[in-house]
Amino acid sequence: MTTVQYSQIQIGDEVPLLKLQPVNRTTLALYCGASGDHNPIHIDLDFARKARMPDVFAHGMLSAAYLGRLLTNWVAQKQIRSLSMRFTGITQLGHVPTCSGKVVEKFEKDGEQLVRLAIRCGNQYGEDKLIGEAVVALA
Repeated sequence: MTTVQYSQIQIGDEVPLLKLQPVNRTTLALYCGASGDHNPIHIDLDFARKARMPDVFAHGMLSAAYLGRLLTNWVAQKQIRSLSMRFTGITQLGHVPTCSGKVVEKFEKDGEQLVRLAIRCGNQYGEDKLIGEAVVALA
């Protein structure tokens, strides 16, 4: 990770893309163990079908974690001032999560130089699964 300088950032600049491996059953099982979220809709095919879903699907918070990784690949975690998002779609098995961010505002507050980012996690078909924003302090 290189140090991102406030003076070198412009509105419209993009955070380096984060493209992950396709979501599979192992991904979901590992996330269950790591998060403690063992909701059967994410790991039990029979349960998912009873809920009228074609198959199990990814936890929304897994995609949220990917957005966190997008940011911490760009800046140190201690520079993140806020992170908010909303879920807009379901990440199915085989989807390739891709996270991106774009600088939409530069401002100063309480003596800090900050940027506001529009962030998203989508799939290989261009469908948004999460959208949100983050505020990051830069040097």
